[in-house]
Amino acid sequence: MHAYKKLGLSLLACTVLASPQTFAVMQTQTTNTTATYAKTKYPIVFNHGMFGFTRLGTAEFGMDYFYQILPDLAQNGATVFATQVSPLNSTELRGEQLAAQVDEVLAITGAEKVNLIGHSHGGPTVRYVAGIMPNKVASVTTIAGVNKGSKVADLITGSDQAGPIVSKILEVILAPVINWAAGKPNLPTDATASLKSLSTQGSLAFNQRFPDGVPASDCGQGEAITHGVRNYSWSGSGVVTNLLDPDTIIFGLSSLAFNGAPSDGMVGQCSSHFGQVIRDDYNHNHLDEVNLMFGLRAPFSADPVELYRQHANRLKLAGL
Repeated sequence: MHAYKKLGLSLLACTVLASPQTFAVMQTQTTNTTATYAKTKYPIVFNHGMFGFTRLGTAEFGMDYFYQILPDLAQNGATVFATQVSPLNSTELRGEQLAAQVDEVLAITGAEKVNLIGHSHGGPTVRYVAGIMPNKVASVTTIAGVNKGSKVADLITGSDQAGPIVSKILEVILAPVINWAAGKPNLPTDATASLKSLSTQGSLAFNQRFPDGVPASDCGQGEAITHGVRNYSWSGSGVVTNLLDPDTIIFGLSSLAFNGAPSDGMVGQCSSHFGQVIRDDYNHNHLDEVNLMFGLRAPFSADPVELYRQHANRLKLAGL
């Protein structure tokens, strides 16, 4: 039984569907009813990573976490939702929050299943939902999913001096600001639980409970189908991708935790592997993978919006 009761929601076109004190399910309405390229059998449900959100600000003057991606999918025939869970908390708590929203999506659409897509911490979060209710999940896709831990989380949690200080800054300052800007000030926050979940030790413990799709080898591919659920993943291995993008400095510094091993600045290339690995070396850093900030990325790199559109078509062709 889920830790969170179902929310009584009414469908509001192109708006947030939720209680202001709890979660947010945001549907992007299909604008081209004749388009079919991304028209999957089941709705596509997105889940954000650490410090994530559905939208900061308003529809007119705000920024979506999956920037420009959901509208593009909707224009190509997809039924798509973005979900809001605690930006900083354990995988299990985030997973319970997401499970409640999946039930709402099923109730709203009348569908039997959903296609789940999670970025960063959203990767193990969507895996949790597939693990506790596989009968409601058609596919799981992790984008730079923290499937075997992050060296950045290891560095923070492994420091007796810096770890508690960083956790307190994240929990007391940054998380409340994001929750407030996202219009969800009361979402529970626990930076220590979040970092523990994202550490190598925490991820391995999670994988013992939810092993589906996780590669047996360090950098292999996982099972493509588990309990009737199709599993996919992709990620980037770029760090400094655009000097005009403010996140370039952040990921340039955080990539030092990987000691030269390929990563997107937050997640190691091999740690991102899950199920069928579509690709693990796009010239994207950790936020390029969701088209942030405002679509700035390396010149001539793959267009993230196009990658998600292609993946929706992949799901469609697989009967999902």
